[in-house]
Amino acid sequence: MTTASAQTPDPEKPPGKASAKPIKMVVLGDSLSAGYGLPAEAAFPVRLQKALEAKGIKVDMTNAGVSGDTASGGRERLDWSVADGTDAVIVELGANDALRGIDPAVTRAALSDIITKLQTRKIAVLLCGMLAPPNYGSEYAAKFNAIYPDLSKSLGVPLYPFFLDGVAANPKINQADGMHPTAEGVDIVVKNMLPTVEAFLGALSGQRS
Repeated sequence: MTTASAQTPDPEKPPGKASAKPIKMVVLGDSLSAGYGLPAEAAFPVRLQKALEAKGIKVDMTNAGVSGDTASGGRERLDWSVADGTDAVIVELGANDALRGIDPAVTRAALSDIITKLQTRKIAVLLCGMLAPPNYGSEYAAKFNAIYPDLSKSLGVPLYPFFLDGVAANPKINQADGMHPTAEGVDIVVKNMLPTVEAFLGALSGQRS
């Protein structure tokens, strides 16, 4: 009798996606993902996790956002920011590079190193694009803005073209500094990015099964 009862399915645990092992995900980023100026529960990784869970996608999320970080800074802390056993990383870096006018070649090299190191560790990567502010001129912007689509193509990683799409330059959904989203702004980022993240995780789940 014991054996038979052990084989009886648990009605509270339906098979399939809902009972799958959570995907271990890290958001490696700067203040935009760290949640600068916001309560912890309003930060991008937390809101993204909630949105994914509402879709039935279980994620074990780590917020590895550090305010003020450049792409080079992210590379320097990569090994301890992304723990062993991580399945996927969203890379959200480069905004501070553009604000400081850092040579795009330096940013490109740092992001390339981050992606290739993660790929070597068999960790899936979703790259978030950034756009340079206009104050450094069109030549700088052209070189900087090309980094993300170029790396996406050359290294074979999916790209979300512009992290702040639908939020940048809108004072109603940015904080007083004009650069960091409000909680409402973060929710818009999550909503706009969700289909890309779902597709990214769907492809990853196919590889894991």
